[in-house]
Amino acid sequence: MDVERTALPGIGLQHVITTGRGRQIGVISHRTGRRDLVIYDREDPDSCIATVALTAEEANAIAELLGTGRVLEHLAELHRQVEGLVTEQIPIAAGSPYDGRPLADTRSRTRTGASIVAVVRGGQVAASPRPDFVFTAGDIVVVVGTGEGTTAVADILAHG
Repeated sequence: MDVERTALPGIGLQHVITTGRGRQIGVISHRTGRRDLVIYDREDPDSCIATVALTAEEANAIAELLGTGRVLEHLAELHRQVEGLVTEQIPIAAGSPYDGRPLADTRSRTRTGASIVAVVRGGQVAASPRPDFVFTAGDIVVVVGTGEGTTAVADILAHG
């Protein structure tokens, strides 16, 4: 799928995709954090037929609705394709040695071979968290690896 990206001087960025049925849908990302969801006229792609202004929180909620399922679909497909691959959801409990510390401090990939692929916090999904992502009690850490590797990550997150 091609995403057309256009700088809008003084406004922000516009991203437009064309669906399989030929409809163009765009997102205008304003420098203020506001996002506009735009549906363009099929006959005149320079004109829009509908615009929905979204706050940053609303845009994140829609992104979660659209993107979370895809992450889970990809993980399920990996399970079907790769024998021995498991996914675990591990909570960061209050009192965990990593509550308030960044992912990099766990060295979980190096120590276990398993990968932290997402963190769910308050209904929001942080897919592919960066090494500087800071864990908070209540986070749900999504780990992919062997059964042994994911168990080892759970132990690291619980005990250090």
